[in-house]
Amino acid sequence: MHLIVIVVAAVVVSAIVSGFITPKFKSFAVVYPSNISSYSDESETEQMLQIMQSHDISDQIIDKYNLSEHYDIDTSYEHYYSTMVYEYSQNVRISKTPYEGVNIEVLDKDPVYARDMVNSMIDLYNLKVRSLHNEKFREVVAMYKRALDTKEAYLKSLEDRLYVLSTQYGLLDYSVQSREVTRGYLKTIDGTGGNNVNTKEVLKLKGNIEKRGGELIVLTRQIEDEASKYVDLKKEYEMAQMDLDRNYTYTNVITKPFVSDKKAYPVRWLIVVVSALAVFFLTFIVILIVENRRGLLQNS
Repeated sequence: MHLIVIVVAAVVVSAIVSGFITPKFKSFAVVYPSNISSYSDESETEQMLQIMQSHDISDQIIDKYNLSEHYDIDTSYEHYYSTMVYEYSQNVRISKTPYEGVNIEVLDKDPVYARDMVNSMIDLYNLKVRSLHNEKFREVVAMYKRALDTKEAYLKSLEDRLYVLSTQYGLLDYSVQSREVTRGYLKTIDGTGGNNVNTKEVLKLKGNIEKRGGELIVLTRQIEDEASKYVDLKKEYEMAQMDLDRNYTYTNVITKPFVSDKKAYPVRWLIVVVSALAVFFLTFIVILIVENRRGLLQNS
């Protein structure tokens, strides 16, 4: 009889007490990583978990939603930050789903706050990954820019030398000029003899070709080769520049967060059941001890 009375009393008390606990509403989202590459043996999902669980994102959420005031934590308190981190961890859960997705769950006394915090975490994740990627893209763009500048300077030096050969030595095209010099030198330029040939200029050009012709051939081929490399390098540079300029998103949101109209905490019936069971077993053990002791006293 006593056991039943105590259990009933525990049920009533736990039901009343649970009514004074501030209710919390849950909002959640299920997302998958997108447009990212894994590091080492780490999967894209594990990478997403690491970033979303980082202090960088949690600190921004704390600041953006003024959670110190929202959670009634005094910022002048000696252990303010550790207390805030603990409170945050009790209300924000980020976990991996069985299908390689990420579940973002927020509990809060304000259902709109809960929904907005989930959305903000997704936005901050996108910004964080974009920042990390852009840092690498900028390095790649700078690398290609340095290579392009070097290649352009080298091409300019080759072109300058070709300009010298053309202006000072009259060398433009080795194969064409060699053929024309040969015809002029043999006085067969028009099939009528040497009267129409400027022998002096032919001999001068012949001498220049003999002295600088090899350089002209090498120089022409170098310019063609370097120009081709420059074009390929410029394409790579433009692709890197496009990657830097793109505004990628790095999440696929499968389940969007929503404003809950039903509290998720506390679960009153669960509190009542757990309290009743705990009181029942504790009281039962106490009664056994008391009865056992009473029996021992009577026997003595």
